Amino acid sequence: MNKDVKDYCVEKVNDMINAYSCSAEAKAAGQKWLDALGTDKEEEQTRLLIAELEADIMPIEGLIAFASSEAGIKVFGEEGAKNALAHAQEIKAAGAKFCDCPACSAVAAILEKKDELL
Repeated sequence: MNKDVKDYCVEKVNDMINAYSCSAEAKAAGQKWLDALGTDKEEEQTRLLIAELEADIMPIEGLIAFASSEAGIKVFGEEGAKNALAHAQEIKAAGAKFCDCPACSAVAAILEKKDELL
């Protein structure tokens, strides 16, 4: 991968890892990828990172379902769940395919560079 793509993805992986909304699995995959850069494990960890991110990114329909569920109310609180649902419906109407939380936004940016990473 070229240096510009690598630098961009390093920035986005760090954004993802530091996001409050990042899953433990994505954080671990991101850190393993960062640790593997410049080593003989880089290609393997790149593939593992991409697989994890593709599994973790929240489709907008999933966010809508979660925000309107009992589990979503437990996580967000009743008012927060209503706000999350309204926001998810609004961004879906505007064409969003995925959640726009900090972690998912970073993941989407990384996945846009998938072909250049592999």
